[in-house]
Amino acid sequence: MGHGGVEGADHGDDAGEPHVTAPSGVGGVSREDRHVTPFHADVQEVLADLGVGEVVSYGEVARRAGRPGAARAVGAFLSAHGGDLPWWRVVRADGWLAAHKVQEQERRLRAEGVDVVAGRVLDALPPR
Repeated sequence: MGHGGVEGADHGDDAGEPHVTAPSGVGGVSREDRHVTPFHADVQEVLADLGVGEVVSYGEVARRAGRPGAARAVGAFLSAHGGDLPWWRVVRADGWLAAHKVQEQERRLRAEGVDVVAGRVLDALPPR
C-alpha cells in the first residue's frame, strides 16, 4: 500500500472544475445519471484498477488520480458515490478503516483475504 498521507490543509475542493461524463465501463456513477468532475472520473478509474485484496489509502488514490493531497476529496466522493466501486479497499493512511460502513468494509476486506484486526488493516503501512 502506498503511503499517500492525508494532507490536513487540503480540503479537496473541486469547485470550478468542469463536469464531464463518467468514463464508460467504470462502475460507480452512471454515465447516464450523473456528471462528475475530471478528478472524480480519474478516481473511478484508479478504483476500477485495484485488484482483489489490494488496499490503498485515500491519499494514494488521490496521488494516482493526479491530485496528491486531495485525500479528503476522495473520501467525500466515495461517501457520496461509492456504489459499485470497490470503496472498501480504501483506508486511512494509518491503516484504520474509515468508511461510514466500517463493519461492511471489514467483512468485504476479510472476504478478499485481507487481515483486519480491531478495525485496522495489518499490512496497510509500515510502522510509524
